[in-house]
Amino acid sequence: MQQPIEMTTLSQVLEKLRQKGIESEIKLNGEKQMASEQLGKTYEPEDLLIIKTFRFEGDSDPADNSVLYIVENTQGKISYILDAYGAYSDHEGPEFDDFIKRIPTDEREHQELFS
Repeated sequence: MQQPIEMTTLSQVLEKLRQKGIESEIKLNGEKQMASEQLGKTYEPEDLLIIKTFRFEGDSDPADNSVLYIVENTQGKISYILDAYGAYSDHEGPEFDDFIKRIPTDEREHQELFS
């Protein structure tokens, strides 16, 4: 039986993703669209599926709280979306939160992503 992968920090998870060739980040761009510069694509929520969510909480500073969404697009390409929690969010306005809420979810196990 394979041992579970221990990842407790955002940098550990991002490094593990990088090792698996998952380096494209999807961000809210200046036109208020979710896009991946690396892939040259823009997305609607129905173009993506959240397959894993990681939440990280800072020990002493609420500004260190973040959430990392691992997403798969309709072509099977895996990317990620990164944001801070709540009031510390990197995004102004409701567009980002509304977009995330509309993405379907099908959570997968760590081993499926990192084996």
